Amino acid sequence: MRVTETSEPLSAPLEVGFDYTRSLGSVLGRFATALRQRRITGVRGSDGRVHVPAVEYDPDTFEPLAELVDVGSDGTVLSWSWAPQPLEGQPLEHAFGWALIRLDGADTPLLHAVDAGSADRMRTGMRVRARWAAEPVGGIRDIACFDPADGDAPPQPSAPADADEPVTTLTTPIHLHYQHSASPEESRYLRGLAEGRLLGQRCPACAKVYIPPRGACPTDGVPTEEEVELPDTGIVTTFCIVNVPFLGQRIKPPYVAAYVLLDGADIAFLHLVLGCAAEDVRMGMRVRAEWKPRAEWDSTLQNIDHFTPTGEPDAPYESYAHHL
Repeated sequence: MRVTETSEPLSAPLEVGFDYTRSLGSVLGRFATALRQRRITGVRGSDGRVHVPAVEYDPDTFEPLAELVDVGSDGTVLSWSWAPQPLEGQPLEHAFGWALIRLDGADTPLLHAVDAGSADRMRTGMRVRARWAAEPVGGIRDIACFDPADGDAPPQPSAPADADEPVTTLTTPIHLHYQHSASPEESRYLRGLAEGRLLGQRCPACAKVYIPPRGACPTDGVPTEEEVELPDTGIVTTFCIVNVPFLGQRIKPPYVAAYVLLDGADIAFLHLVLGCAAEDVRMGMRVRAEWKPRAEWDSTLQNIDHFTPTGEPDAPYESYAHHL
């Protein structure tokens, strides 16, 4: 069936987020531990310069560095720019200055926020002082920001009781927010899912059926205008048994993530296979979609909760081998 697009493409906000965790090693671990102790350290390079933040290797000779040096928490602004509308995740929720700050005793500048109150107060050469976070964790955010050092230093919080415990890892939350607009072909596919239908498109040259539809055949490069409605039964082509737990996991391991080739399709898509022991899943197994209750449907493949074995005989290998 050839279709003519009459509806606007679907669009929705999309958020991608995860916690990035890295091991710090000896130099950065000691740098982070010092921050939790309300101290700022640098590392001495092969030419005698003190680098802040600490670096693991000399930027000129590439030699490993190890000698950490305490520097001051006051410093001088070398250059700056003003952030009138802070973004999510930035150090302050009101307007502030980004500045390159050379701390007393350091030879290289540190990039951080300056809570100057207004852009009129910011200037090259101004003296600033570190403001420590109330609850340090062992990272650069232990310095909440820098304040203009034009008066008496305000009282600073004391170091926590466990400040001497070495910091060995650093976890940084990563979040991306953007608006995703689906193509007209993808939009028809997503609207079909909201109706409990699985819609693909057929290439007029090679006759392959793609689901989700792509709008054009990746092999022949021609538009795929013929729409094909597919059944919710298919074959497991390849699979993976998930045994390792991770953050956000909604199913207790072990379970199976598999590529399912729907009957009549020429490309498989990834989904869950449940309803049997993980070790019983195999290539060629016949499966059927288990849909969520109609009241929970949306324009997403998550309308299918999982695939479950049908109990039919396995498909012969040669019937799906060329789809692997």
